[in-house]
Amino acid sequence: MDDPARPTLILVPGLLCDRLVWHETIAAFASTHDVVVPVLDGLDSIPAMAAQLLLDAPTTFALAGHSLGGRIALEVLRQAPERVAALALLDTGVHPCSPGEPQQRQVLLDIAVTQGMRAVARAWLPPMVHPARRSDPAFMAPLEAMIERRTPETFRNQVAALLNRPDATPVLASIHCPTCVICGRQDEWSPPAQHESIAAGISGARLTVIDDAGHMAPCERPQAVVAELRRWLTLR
Repeated sequence: MDDPARPTLILVPGLLCDRLVWHETIAAFASTHDVVVPVLDGLDSIPAMAAQLLLDAPTTFALAGHSLGGRIALEVLRQAPERVAALALLDTGVHPCSPGEPQQRQVLLDIAVTQGMRAVARAWLPPMVHPARRSDPAFMAPLEAMIERRTPETFRNQVAALLNRPDATPVLASIHCPTCVICGRQDEWSPPAQHESIAAGISGARLTVIDDAGHMAPCERPQAVVAELRRWLTLR
């Protein structure tokens, strides 16, 4: 964001995701912003991922994170709040590892190692989207292909980062930049009530719940998400 005529917008993908999830967002802002989607596959902790993002980023920037990317974004705020001009958190959380979570994630890691990433996609992806989309091959196939592009090693790194994630709740009160919190109304993994608490903890944050969307709101209802991000970026 050092160039006011062409500010930087950093979009951080979530667990097992890549720039596909942000496809419509990238297209919407490419003419006005330097849009960056960081690749942090080789790192296995959220603090290290945030530090790498900051190392590669300009002095100031707008930052949007989806799912695991939202947790990375909050860690960026913890490490360098003065560099974030605006923050968007999508389908994410702030709480530390919960009871039973390591076992749940280990099941998917075992599938990755023994059966491959296609099997992970088939097991993990359906609950992440709106129930009406789970039987839509045209929608599901690109997301399944995205997960197949990941490797068991990357998956292991991301799971390690999540299981050892810091509690981000204390960061919320320290955020003073324009902030929007977005989630799908049918997000079964990170439900709207969770986002209500996040938004309530950030001074001036705006909460938007997107109808007919699950955990993958940026690609399930891209136009609605882009509309909210446009409004958000006008506040910076």
